[in-house]
Amino acid sequence: MGQRNYNLDVELLLADGAAAVTADGVSQVGGAAVTLQLGPGRFEGVLIIDVSAIDISSADEVVNLILQGSSAQAFSSNEILAQYTLGATAARPGGAVSSVIGRYEIPFITEQHDTVYDWVRLYADVGGTTPSITFKAWIAERY
Repeated sequence: MGQRNYNLDVELLLADGAAAVTADGVSQVGGAAVTLQLGPGRFEGVLIIDVSAIDISSADEVVNLILQGSSAQAFSSNEILAQYTLGATAARPGGAVSSVIGRYEIPFITEQHDTVYDWVRLYADVGGTTPSITFKAWIAERY
């Protein structure tokens, strides 16, 4: 078993890993929040998260990485297309093992309940005593 190789298309970059994420918010590239248009039409992809650092030292840190989809660029309403939770064992749902640095691959589809969400963004929801995570994230077409 091994990870698949995905080409990094800079046009599909959601987070550049330039700074640690320590608060809730939309991921950034070059210091600016990123939204991408994947449409029109249904898109089947993989959200690639390359974690280079994560702080779980207090054993209560948790980071929910949420790929949000919207029908409008302004994200006046949105739907969750994919979600992955990283953190300490005690803070992760179901008692999953503590997260480590490395690659996480999360498949998704932009069509949910007969609605196509052409616009996507990655939102980080962090919690715990000293939450901090550094990662690069991008979208690759699923094959």
